[in-house]
Amino acid sequence: MAATSVRRVCSVGATLGEGPVWVGREQALWFVDIKQKRLHRFDPVTSALTSWDAPSQIGWVLPASGGGFVVGMQRGIERFDAATGEFTSVVQPEPHLPGNRLNDATTDSQGRIWFGSMDDGESDVTGHLYALDAGGVRHAGLDPVSITNGPSFSPDGRTLYHTDTLGKVIHAVTVNDDGTLGATRPFVTIEEGAGWPDGSVVDSEGCVWTGLYGGWGVRRYAPDGGLLEAVKLPAANITKLAFGGPDLKTAYVTSARKGLDEAALVAQPEAGNLFAFEVDVPGLPVTEVGNLGS
Repeated sequence: MAATSVRRVCSVGATLGEGPVWVGREQALWFVDIKQKRLHRFDPVTSALTSWDAPSQIGWVLPASGGGFVVGMQRGIERFDAATGEFTSVVQPEPHLPGNRLNDATTDSQGRIWFGSMDDGESDVTGHLYALDAGGVRHAGLDPVSITNGPSFSPDGRTLYHTDTLGKVIHAVTVNDDGTLGATRPFVTIEEGAGWPDGSVVDSEGCVWTGLYGGWGVRRYAPDGGLLEAVKLPAANITKLAFGGPDLKTAYVTSARKGLDEAALVAQPEAGNLFAFEVDVPGLPVTEVGNLGS
């Protein structure tokens, strides 16, 4: 895929753009800026960007069944009402770890939220993966890492992809019939000099796309872990991709200015913006968050 196919669709200048998600009922892309504590909605038809201030660092946003949204913040999981701009607490998964924040999330086919936490200082090994549904929060049972990222599911829901960003490894985890996790194996290890694996998403062929922080692009891996393609973007810190558009064949990509010094920012005027390019294989529709019991 030619790099010239990539285009900037929104000049947002995010410090840490993350968590893009296509909301089918609105035909709009939602994403966050973690460090600026901002929640964004981008309308690709009008190119309008609508933004809200969040009360703490906000790691992700997901559409909820019946309307509204669920968001992951430093202080916990909350509901968000776009009409009023109000945030309402649902649960605090880690009150005993005040140095942590929530970082990335997805839903499975049942509408459960799978989300990770991380050390906000990006050094302590205090990041965990959890699941949330009407029964409450449960630990996924995986070993802790410093920065959890990119939980995503294979099309059949039998494999969970979980990223250890600082370890440069995307793991493939077997999902049991009862929704618990089983055997874990390394799926992809990112080589030195290619950046760090960030958020991931799976397309309709079961291939895994991952953003590369410090790697100037995104990659697509086959279900067996083989590298299929790489797309270069005009910013070094690429965070996550989401499939959107009526046919789910437009890839929207978030990026970040975080960690760039003055010289790097001059060299990367597009850093922190929202990009897009077209793909041959569509993504999968996002399952809305189901009943959380609150």
